Amino acid sequence: MSDSRFMKRAIALARRGIGRVEPNPPVGCVLTKNGRKVSEGYHRRYGGPHAEVEALTRAGSAARGAAAYVTLEPCCHTGKTPPCTRALIEAGVKRVVIGCLDPHGTAGGGKTVLRRAGVKVDVGVENDACRDLIAPFIKYVEQGLPYVTLKWAQTIDGAIATHTGDSRWISGEQSRKLVHQRRACADAVMVGIGTALADDPQLTARNVPIRRVARRVVIDPRFRLPLKSKLIATLDTAPLTLAVTRAALARHTRKAAQMKEMGVELFKLPDRRNKQGQVPLLSLLKHIRNRFQATNVLVEGGAGLNGSLLRQGLADELWVFTGPGLLGDGLGQPAVGAGPKKRAVTAMRDAQSWLLSELKRCGDDTIAVYRR
Repeated sequence: MSDSRFMKRAIALARRGIGRVEPNPPVGCVLTKNGRKVSEGYHRRYGGPHAEVEALTRAGSAARGAAAYVTLEPCCHTGKTPPCTRALIEAGVKRVVIGCLDPHGTAGGGKTVLRRAGVKVDVGVENDACRDLIAPFIKYVEQGLPYVTLKWAQTIDGAIATHTGDSRWISGEQSRKLVHQRRACADAVMVGIGTALADDPQLTARNVPIRRVARRVVIDPRFRLPLKSKLIATLDTAPLTLAVTRAALARHTRKAAQMKEMGVELFKLPDRRNKQGQVPLLSLLKHIRNRFQATNVLVEGGAGLNGSLLRQGLADELWVFTGPGLLGDGLGQPAVGAGPKKRAVTAMRDAQSWLLSELKRCGDDTIAVYRR
């Protein structure tokens, strides 16, 4: 029980680094002796001391003979900082409890190094929780893609807008502030051109502590975003990428030149649609990951973009805010669109299966978090 308790504390510490250490994973560490905490630490910023080093520094000579609880397998290579395995060994730590193993080929293998040095190593305490903590890092390393979270607000009867498109406000002020906090931890915030035209959003994190400045990404196949939009007007606040088809760029060369001069990145989407008749988005996500080291992408689009990402198997997590309103007319817009070919699901066994990982209240709203 004590192993689990100390590891849960290490997980709580690690969460403080989310939005500050990416593309590295958030990590927490607790040092104990005789069942009592000696010190603790977490990875605070990219390029800074790792969680183990921070905890060891705070402990000083008290680290000798201690047990270290670390959410992720200690690294055994020299990157921006020296190996954490060496620091643990030199400090005289006698036992290391690892939450989950490191999926990274270069950084992984720390448990073997520690055991060879005579340190007792136990692996897998709160393994699932530790893997959930670094789910974006796992996808970043193993699939070469960012972790994609879809967020939407809906009424009790499942509408994200009325039949006229009005959606302000389905959720309450507390929920909207939470969304700004999520933006402040994301590497990119993505919407479709429908949302960009209808709402003219800024997609920036406002009135919350800023951890990361997210790149705004708009799926705009036909290059319809106007030069006078708020997204263009706020380029000095956050960068912008427009995903546009090659054909549309060829038709609007002057507009493309103007936007490039302003600093807008124009990513070329394939002209051909996929089998479902939708713009393929995999290449865009790979581009965001590889060029900007994006680990987390927050999608705040409408039914069209949500449906496209879900049908292409590119979404990893859903944040569903349900407000207290109910339309009751059967005409509200759904959270997930049918797509151009409108292939209906005829049996519940064919529905996508998601796992409810969190359910909480936020003012008068509820927030349900689902994962694959």
